[in-house]
Amino acid sequence: MAKEFNDANFQTEVIDSDKLTIVDFWAEWCGPCRAIGPVIEALSQEYEGKVNVGKLNVDVNPQVSMDYGITSIPAILFIKDGKVVDKLVGAQPKANFVKKIEAHLG
Repeated sequence: MAKEFNDANFQTEVIDSDKLTIVDFWAEWCGPCRAIGPVIEALSQEYEGKVNVGKLNVDVNPQVSMDYGITSIPAILFIKDGKVVDKLVGAQPKANFVKKIEAHLG
């Protein structure tokens, strides 16, 4: 299951992680965000133990959203060693996520 990232745990769960971490910035009212929800869940299961996969609700956690300049959602950041290494914006097919994950796992 995808993790719930928030302002309080972002440093330890994402920045300090030794794994590639995917952060889905989303909101309850966002249709495209809900559309990719099942993709995020599937990725969290398929890459369990290899990649951290989680969601961050921008309405509830404004600080991290501001820190990363999130202006449109869904925005998916790929973070490795504390740095953003890739990004997807908008609803995307699962294949696009897999391609980016595999590129950064190597």
